[in-house]
Amino acid sequence: MGLTGPTIRRRRLVSLLAVAALAVTASGALACPAGAATNVDFGTHCIPPDIAGIPPIDGTTTAAITVDDRTPEVGDTVTVTYTVVKPAASNPTALDLPADIMTPTGKVALGGAQSGDVTVAGPKKNDPVPGYGAFPSFSMTGTFKVTAPGAITLSPGDYNIHTSYILELDTPCTVITPPAPVSETVTATSSTPVNNRAITLGSASGKPGDAVTVHGTGFTPGAGVTLAGRSGSTQTADRATAKAGTDGSFDGSLTVSDRSTTGIVAYEGSAWSADLGAGPAVYTVDDTTPVPDGSQRLTTTVRGGALSMSQAGDAVQLSAVDFGQGGASTGALRTVTVKDYRGGPAGWSLTGKVTDFSGAGGKIGAGKLSWTPACTTAAGSPSTCRAGSAGTVGSSGATLASTPDGALTGGRFTVDAGLSLDVPAFTPPGSYAGVLTLTLS
Repeated sequence: MGLTGPTIRRRRLVSLLAVAALAVTASGALACPAGAATNVDFGTHCIPPDIAGIPPIDGTTTAAITVDDRTPEVGDTVTVTYTVVKPAASNPTALDLPADIMTPTGKVALGGAQSGDVTVAGPKKNDPVPGYGAFPSFSMTGTFKVTAPGAITLSPGDYNIHTSYILELDTPCTVITPPAPVSETVTATSSTPVNNRAITLGSASGKPGDAVTVHGTGFTPGAGVTLAGRSGSTQTADRATAKAGTDGSFDGSLTVSDRSTTGIVAYEGSAWSADLGAGPAVYTVDDTTPVPDGSQRLTTTVRGGALSMSQAGDAVQLSAVDFGQGGASTGALRTVTVKDYRGGPAGWSLTGKVTDFSGAGGKIGAGKLSWTPACTTAAGSPSTCRAGSAGTVGSSGATLASTPDGALTGGRFTVDAGLSLDVPAFTPPGSYAGVLTLTLS
């Protein structure tokens, strides 16, 4: 059966309206929230469905890109929202359009430290549009995984409107001069995994040639592990191997013959690496050299203590921010005092990780908290404290401060950090709290 005239006219009206929804103008663009991404204008070339019977339309689109995390770490997944702010000035016909007939899809172009496109899509949802009434804006979302550190720019890309009203029709619009202007930028940082490997010894001393048991935890499941003696910062010829179980732990034995040994290490790979190793654990080879006739051996003991930390309080009140503006909520970490009285060759590392900030209005992600560490070494301390890098703390953790391995380590240290929580502009009002956990190893 052939189509009647009114039916054809209705179909053409529908396709014309789909085109009009994508031939956006720059005037009357909605303002972005303070602190959010910037609205940008760019030329678009829209191709109406054949049934519309009209030529392609070259117009101006106003759009904005927003993200859920402006300071991600490499490996994080970022959610992107592409909003066409004002699809059309008005409905150019007297025909009322029903609700929920428009399904948008599109692309967001990445630039800078990372390239490629992010595929975005929106729900089939729109308010009814009366004849000659204004078209609503629409949003599309998608995700991408951060693969490189640095500034990553996001620009609006090509998009398409699919309408489901009487007919299924598509109206694709492409950027005339790509890429479109940058609407949002995220700054990605490298994520350095925290080394949780650790070893304990069955005994802290022995005669030359004695075997010492070594227990390790936190290693890569199934990995081969080398056990070795250390003389200060130099590895000795004493060596053995073990294999980590499915839980990352192992039990091995090392025969120590070198009389200069002061510690024992365990590591993955072909050579010692602080990133893939544990220790040194203090070990002393007992001197069994006979005393000559007419001589006396005089012995004293300097007892090694513990590695410990204390903090000047357990609560930090960050500064308030305004709804609609958001931004940096700042404060200072309660001073942490580290005492390393072990007297061996091993340094230490103080790391921290934070939970999401929860409140009545929802959550602020852990990745929004950053810090600027500082560390001071007390006079006379054998070791020198190193402050961690400024950057994101997050739920995976970051280093606050550390001291290196050495022939003799130890001392007293004070550790501080400036804190800054990047609060999104329209976070619901209320109190939000997270827990920052510090680990000394």
